Amino acid sequence: MNIKEQLTNNLKSAMKQQDKIRMKVIRMVLSSIKLAEVEKGEELDSLRLLAILQKEVKTREETIAEAEKAGRPEMISELEQEIDVIKGYLPKEMDDDELETIIDQVISELNANSIKQMGQVIKEVISRVAGRAANDRISMIVKTRLS
Repeated sequence: MNIKEQLTNNLKSAMKQQDKIRMKVIRMVLSSIKLAEVEKGEELDSLRLLAILQKEVKTREETIAEAEKAGRPEMISELEQEIDVIKGYLPKEMDDDELETIIDQVISELNANSIKQMGQVIKEVISRVAGRAANDRISMIVKTRLS
C-alpha cells in the first residue's frame, strides 16, 4: 500500500473516530498531492509523495517560528500536533553520520571536487536516501563537503 492509499484509508478512520486534527491534516496533504498530480498530469511516485510530506512539515515548522514571534502559543500547539500526524507517514529520518557517509560515497563515486558538481551529487544522494533526509539538510552537507 502506497502513502496515498494509506492516507485515504486513515482519513476514513479519522472521520469515523471524529479526530478533527487528523482529518484536517490528511485532507490538506491529500489536497497537496492531488494538486501536484494535476500539475504533472500523472500519479506521483513514492519519492515525490515523500517530498510533498516533507514540504508540509517544513511549512508548519516555518509557521511555528512565525507564531513564536507573534506570541501565539495556542497556534503552536496545534501545528505541532499536525507535524506529528504527518511525520507518522514519513520514514525514520537518517542521523547525520549515516547521511554524511552516503554523501561521501556519492562524492567519491562521481569524482566531485568542486561546487559546480553540487547538483549532480545532491540528485544522486536524494535518490539514495529515499525521503529519509530533508533536501535542504542534504544540500547544506554537500555544500560544506565540496567547498
